[in-house]
Amino acid sequence: MLREIQCFARVAERLSFSAAAADVGMSQPAMSQAITRLERATGVRLFERSAREVRLTAEGKALLAYAEQVIDLVQAFGAEAARLARPTIHLAYPPLVGTLAARIVRRLATRTPAVGVELRAAGRDEAARALADGEVSAAILATPAPARFVTAARFHVTVDHLAVPAGHRLASALKVGPAELAGQVLMTPGSRPWQGLPGRSRLVPDDFAAALDLVAAGAGLLPIPQLMVRTIRRDDVRFVPLEAGDLRITYALAWSKERVTPELMALVQAVQDALWTR
Repeated sequence: MLREIQCFARVAERLSFSAAAADVGMSQPAMSQAITRLERATGVRLFERSAREVRLTAEGKALLAYAEQVIDLVQAFGAEAARLARPTIHLAYPPLVGTLAARIVRRLATRTPAVGVELRAAGRDEAARALADGEVSAAILATPAPARFVTAARFHVTVDHLAVPAGHRLASALKVGPAELAGQVLMTPGSRPWQGLPGRSRLVPDDFAAALDLVAAGAGLLPIPQLMVRTIRRDDVRFVPLEAGDLRITYALAWSKERVTPELMALVQAVQDALWTR
């Protein structure tokens, strides 16, 4: 009956048997027969027909909404079935490199055969745990990654700004260098202090957005990549250009050598391609 319901909806949209038949590649008699079968099955007359026009009956109008729901559900069923049949991998990534993660998903969706990617935003510790437990297929981790993982596709994110509280003496500075950081508390999201910067280091969870809350609270200053400066607007934090040499965070794609699949290798290639063409 599904085919007949689809024909009913198309005729109701076009109010023409010939136009509806042409839309779906049927003959007009075949379309008329499909509507007749549906009317017999339901016991309801769906259309008023004359030589000049086709009109929905009151009963046809009432049933049209249900027909459209049936068609939508069938289409949703097909789309979900196709998604479930498609190979899927799970990728953990730090929010800082979300644009790269999105680019990777798009690349894998257009390859043949397509590979689906489920993204999971996570800090370094959570991502490493999920990777070790098999909850994700791969993770983008700040290096050095744990030795038990294989890594590839390294890339760098330049750290060229300093987040300071809005009322801090450095908030109005045109730029900040190492000399101005002496005596300051510098927060480090992750596992290693910033190399080559003076000041007292304070390790905080690997989440720049959460670390900015600590900055606003006066807990310390935060070297931060311009990638985040472009997307964050806060009245309680100021971002000042930081000139501190080659300050950067290095990331790599990591995975467990015991869980290598063709889809994982496709992910590795997609990451490398995305980095090469960015």
